[in-house]
Amino acid sequence: MPIETVTIAFALLSGINYATHYLALVHRTPRPYARDPELRWFFGVLAVTVVFLTVYLLEGGAYQDGALAFRHVSFHAVSLATSLGLATYDYTLWPMFAQVWILFLSSFAACSGSTGGGIKMMRAIILYKQVHREIVRSLHPSAVVPLRLGSQRVSDNVLHAVLAFSFMYMVSIVSLTLILAASGMELITAFSGVVACLNNAGPGLAAVGPAGNYQGLDDFQTWVLSFAMILGRLEIFTLLVVLMPAFWRR
Repeated sequence: MPIETVTIAFALLSGINYATHYLALVHRTPRPYARDPELRWFFGVLAVTVVFLTVYLLEGGAYQDGALAFRHVSFHAVSLATSLGLATYDYTLWPMFAQVWILFLSSFAACSGSTGGGIKMMRAIILYKQVHREIVRSLHPSAVVPLRLGSQRVSDNVLHAVLAFSFMYMVSIVSLTLILAASGMELITAFSGVVACLNNAGPGLAAVGPAGNYQGLDDFQTWVLSFAMILGRLEIFTLLVVLMPAFWRR
């Protein structure tokens, strides 16, 4: 338990924007953490996940001991959310709902500028606010609803970039999952493997879950998931630009 607690603490620190750490260190004040708009969402999502899944697993009979359920949920939620890639328990024994929930944390929970993968919390917040803005516009067509992140207004250029990145992120998941499924891989294994590799999260579900590994994949499937890892770590567009023929023209 003490080892897991220390691991969780450092994983959480790694999931925070390093620019925020730098400002707090240079100015010797915790105020940058309070001003970081991602931070409250980061901890809020993790807190809701841990509390809800602990109660859900207890009510579903997966655990009889509340402290043990809280311990396992906390460690694996933080591990997948921050791309830590470690597991201390086979969470594929949980109901599928709980498995998918913590897997999807790796898609968005980590802050921008952190060691985590996925689209990052910054983009997720902007997408959420854009959805809210479109709903308000539908109710009040003449309303002027600026999109703000903290005290700063988000420009249309930034919004368009976020929408384009999110679209390519979803296209990458669907395309790579279909390719792996066509190669003969079981669908849950294919989907979770792509999500885990694209987000650099480590374990997925089913055959590539925490009790298994990627050793059983054939060469083609290994190359596909290796490509997914590079694609996710370079945040998609960087790699796609390099692969474009126009990039290599003088």
